[in-house]
Amino acid sequence: MAPYPLPPQQQLPPARSSKPRKPPSHSHGGFKNRAVSVESGAPHDPRGLRALIKALATEHGEAAPAMHAHAAKLGLDRHRAVRDGLTELYLARGELAAARALLFDGFPAGRDVVSCTAMVTSHARHGFLDEAVVLFFAMADDDSSVSIDAVAAAAAFSACAQIGDLALGREAHRRVTGRKVALDVVAWNALVDMYAKCGDAAAAHRCFRRMPVKKNVVSWNTIISAFVRAGELDEALVLFQEMQSAAARPDAATFIAVLGACAQLGALDTGRWLHAYMGRLGYSADGVVGNALLDMYAKCGAVDQAKEVFHAMALRDVYTYTSMILGLAMHGRGEEAISLFASMRRAGMTPNEVTLLGVLTACCHAGLVEEGLQQFNTMPAPRIEHYGCVVDMLGRAGRLDEAEELVAAMPMQPDTLIWGSLLAACRAHGDVERAERVMRRRMADAGADAGDYVLMSNTYASKGRHGEAVQVRRQMSSSNIDKIPGCSLIEIDGVVHEFKAIPANSIR
Repeated sequence: MAPYPLPPQQQLPPARSSKPRKPPSHSHGGFKNRAVSVESGAPHDPRGLRALIKALATEHGEAAPAMHAHAAKLGLDRHRAVRDGLTELYLARGELAAARALLFDGFPAGRDVVSCTAMVTSHARHGFLDEAVVLFFAMADDDSSVSIDAVAAAAAFSACAQIGDLALGREAHRRVTGRKVALDVVAWNALVDMYAKCGDAAAAHRCFRRMPVKKNVVSWNTIISAFVRAGELDEALVLFQEMQSAAARPDAATFIAVLGACAQLGALDTGRWLHAYMGRLGYSADGVVGNALLDMYAKCGAVDQAKEVFHAMALRDVYTYTSMILGLAMHGRGEEAISLFASMRRAGMTPNEVTLLGVLTACCHAGLVEEGLQQFNTMPAPRIEHYGCVVDMLGRAGRLDEAEELVAAMPMQPDTLIWGSLLAACRAHGDVERAERVMRRRMADAGADAGDYVLMSNTYASKGRHGEAVQVRRQMSSSNIDKIPGCSLIEIDGVVHEFKAIPANSIR
């Protein structure tokens, strides 16, 4: 039996939307009176009435009952275009039962592929994702008069992608294949995107390769972004090269994805080439593309080039400032980062959580402890990343008592990075007693990892207590805790090479 059988007469499950829906509002400049008196002002022909309904669907779902009554009085509710428009209005209002009744209960003889597809796409558009997939499965199981087409398949794939349920997506794909639906490029793109967003990059790649239709820029962007999200960065750059060989012109979304891959790989030469290529194609380094370019330069260590991009941008938003502040902070230019943060506030922009993390990072690397504490104390609800940054800042400054007190006062459970920062500070300042106390806590919670053991061993060794250092290493070995090999990347002639530090005892 199919996992989601739904005969046309069956009641839909309770609505679950992927986004919050606001209750209907009647404060749209006197629209309430307009809805009440809609019969006197609404068109009396199907085409005009459908146009008005379509215009109202985006903001004024509360007009649905009045429009429905007007259409029924004229007998136009039996007209398919009008009926589909009324369905859209009811969905905008959040009334799934009324929308479903229009199609399945009120006029079942008019149920066809167009109307059913409109139901699926409308449910997905208004955030009723589960219901959209259920309706699609009902269409796929209906062998009487309703068939499914590429538009319905694309809507179902998109809903599965937003839900993020791989099993559900595979079932939708199986039913489309079973019904031998001829997919167009939009549906194929939706299928690739569904597998990518559900975490199966390999399946997304297979579908991309098997596309029998001509790929467009969306096809390439979808698969490149899929590999970037999956961390397969080299493959993403190879696909971009294939895209060029296929003579597909990249757009802003392409550059954002590929620049993201360069940023994570540290592929500065490739990033610079992309910057020049964007210029040749007439793309300005502004807006979202400019943010991606700036972020790439900053993460690749080319902070001065990131600053050039920043100052050349005509449109800057909070993400622009955040990327630049983080770039300056991570490369030891803390005072510049603090100055830029002040400029951001003067420009009237409200920082987000990541911006404030960049400011704390800048204070940490520049040794501006008091400035960092002041920023932290003014935050309404610091997250664990902010606590970790302040613990690291206090530890670097040798203020270990304050660091330990802050960890104890945290409203959430400290994570591995915070304990590691505290242990690293103990090692740097030779505080063996405090390091032992932290290590006992970590072992009691069964949370100690390889990094904790290595730091504890090195703390003993730095004080000449080599016997205890060896004992920690033996305890680490007896507990089958392996140290993760170090890894570094370097780009040579446009090719990124990865190097790993292999433990000596693993060499044969």
